[in-house]
Amino acid sequence: MEQLENVYFPRVSQYRFCQLMIENLPKLREDIKEISMSDLKDFLESIRKHSDKIGETAMKQAQHQKTFSVSLQKQNNVKFGKNMYINHDRIPEEKNEIVLKHALEEEDENEEEVLTVQDLVDFSPVYRCLHIYSVLGDEETFENYYRKQRKKQARLVLQPQSSMHATVDGYRRYFTQIVGFFVVEDHILHVTQGLVTRAYTDELWNMALSKIIAVLRAHSSYCTDPDLVLELKNLIVIFADTLQGYGFPVNRLFDLLFEIRDQYNETLLKKWAGVFRDIFEEDNYSPIPVVNEEEYKIVISKFPFQDPDLEKQSFPKKFPMSQSVPHIYIQVKEFIYASLKFSESLHRSSTEIDDMLRKSTNLLLTRTLNSCLLNLIRKPHIGLTELVQIIINTTHLEQACKYLEDFITNITNISQETVHTTRLYGLSTFKDARHAAEEEIYTKLNQKIDEFVQLADYDWTMSEPDGRASGYLMDLINFLRSIFQVFTHLPGKVAQTACMSACQHLSTSLMQMLLDSELKQISMGAVQQFNLDVIQCELFASSEPVPGFQGDTLQLAFIDLRQLLDLFMVWDWSTYLADYGQPASKYLRVNPNTALTLLEKMKDTSKKNNIFAQFRKNDRDKQKLIETVVKQLRSLVNGMSQHT
Repeated sequence: MEQLENVYFPRVSQYRFCQLMIENLPKLREDIKEISMSDLKDFLESIRKHSDKIGETAMKQAQHQKTFSVSLQKQNNVKFGKNMYINHDRIPEEKNEIVLKHALEEEDENEEEVLTVQDLVDFSPVYRCLHIYSVLGDEETFENYYRKQRKKQARLVLQPQSSMHATVDGYRRYFTQIVGFFVVEDHILHVTQGLVTRAYTDELWNMALSKIIAVLRAHSSYCTDPDLVLELKNLIVIFADTLQGYGFPVNRLFDLLFEIRDQYNETLLKKWAGVFRDIFEEDNYSPIPVVNEEEYKIVISKFPFQDPDLEKQSFPKKFPMSQSVPHIYIQVKEFIYASLKFSESLHRSSTEIDDMLRKSTNLLLTRTLNSCLLNLIRKPHIGLTELVQIIINTTHLEQACKYLEDFITNITNISQETVHTTRLYGLSTFKDARHAAEEEIYTKLNQKIDEFVQLADYDWTMSEPDGRASGYLMDLINFLRSIFQVFTHLPGKVAQTACMSACQHLSTSLMQMLLDSELKQISMGAVQQFNLDVIQCELFASSEPVPGFQGDTLQLAFIDLRQLLDLFMVWDWSTYLADYGQPASKYLRVNPNTALTLLEKMKDTSKKNNIFAQFRKNDRDKQKLIETVVKQLRSLVNGMSQHT
């Protein structure tokens, strides 16, 4: 048309047909523009539909390239004696040759299959349309239209499906469409002059990146499955690597991955809380029995246990810990592997990854495992023998923490010299759990004592004692003897504290029984029967149920009861009243209020002439003596209250 207009038409312009043709040229030009624009619209619709295929191809190529590079790196590490690659998948070094061989074979096989964006998309409508608008001097209109339409498409591509977070395929479609979009823009940038500029694509990418990060942050927060979060992370890495290969900056995506990593660890912690609960639920809380060398080796292959004395023992024999200990140890290692899976490909050094692993393992120990242990300890069905075993178990898990530290160092291949990072806080976790178990032992022991004491059935008006200790008390003492046998496996201080706590609680319970406000009358025969029971308590305390007590330390738990009962049975009021307040008093531990309360219960019965029969044989002065003692005791009590 240009040639006609500029070369030929001037030669024949005098003819009328020529004038008609000249007049039609602008309309023809517009028709051509419209047709080319229609082709462009078809092209834009086509790439919108096929952008996910374009993106999928580009991401596959990026992933393939990365796999090959990693395989090559592994091969070089073996070849040159380097050990810098994190062996997260536990592939032995000798297998690296095979890995590389397969990678090279795949590279050869795929050599012919590598598709470029031009293979997938016919860009000729863009070239034609751009050329036509340029020739017609309307290039700016074309550029504005193209950019405006592509920005609209970008906004559509960046809008995720509402259920995207439910499956990995939802995320994959989202990423492939975005990659496809920018691969096309990158191609247009490089093969056309000025249709899009680097500044334009950078602006578009920055807008897209902000939207992508917001979308991923929102959708990933719904995810509770660590496997899905891990797949998402792998997709983001491939997505980032692909676009980085096309020159787009992706640092913000790796920063986002650090946020998602924290969330991944949270999902792992929740998953492992369930794992730990199941392990504790299935444990029988008995030492692990082994009948032969093979069984012995199986246990020590799962858990780092060393005890020369146990090794020397003949079969059958028992490990001190129960089966939950090796299972917990194995699962902590599995958690570390799972945590490591996320840390790879994050463009971080081995030292940083080592530090991240330690921090996440610390959370597992101090928060998840600690919480599970504390919940276990407080469960109603966990009895005293189970609590003793839990204390023993925590001691062995605590000792295993140093092996977990070495394990992390080994899988991240950090040299011992460079380890100056976070230590594991397992020691504090297991100490806390142990202290909680100890407190629970003291509480449960006291509860058991209460159960026995509630079975007491004294005849408080008996005239003569039975001559032997009460059945409930003998049952209680037999129970305490058997339970303290189990306590021999506990650290000395715990066993001693439990024993002292039990004796003190028993003494307090017996004293409360005597002084109970519901109990109105007590005979001397009942006091003598009660004394027989207290003698059994003292005999138990003196028999050293738990080793390590000095002298009569344990018997002193019953000293208040002993002095009170002696005072009443000997009827030694003159000594008590004369020596009251003296440090060397024989009845130093008898509170006047306590003595008064008990004497009031006995005075009431004496009035009915059915208790103090021995006093009637003498003279009525005995009654007066009681009244006198009561008055003097009240005087002491009043003096104490005024002094207070």
